[in-house]
Amino acid sequence: MLRMLLHWILNAVALMVVSHYVKGFVVSDLVSALIAVVVIGLFNATFGLLLKIITLPLGILTFGIFFLVINAVILWFSSKFVPGFAVTTFKAAFLGALALAVLHLLFGFFGAATKNRS
Repeated sequence: MLRMLLHWILNAVALMVVSHYVKGFVVSDLVSALIAVVVIGLFNATFGLLLKIITLPLGILTFGIFFLVINAVILWFSSKFVPGFAVTTFKAAFLGALALAVLHLLFGFFGAATKNRS
């Protein structure tokens, strides 16, 4: 349970970091970020999964880069439902999805390094 809570908070922090660096990607405060992470997770688990299954051949053909487009759509769609979280353009959504993917990769890398050390 503690691990899931830490994952939730790290995702919210990642969302706030991305909002600081990507123009057009706005998160007003930590509470909005925490709510946005839950909404993004729910949309990604339902709508995103369906889109990824339907577009799997295109995702394979583009070596997975098309899945960034789907993640950008999920971010943009989620911003319509969460007050205090806004994605103004598709470019901002795409760059935000790319930045979040890199941050999640780094979190996974450092999490695995910490797990192996202990």
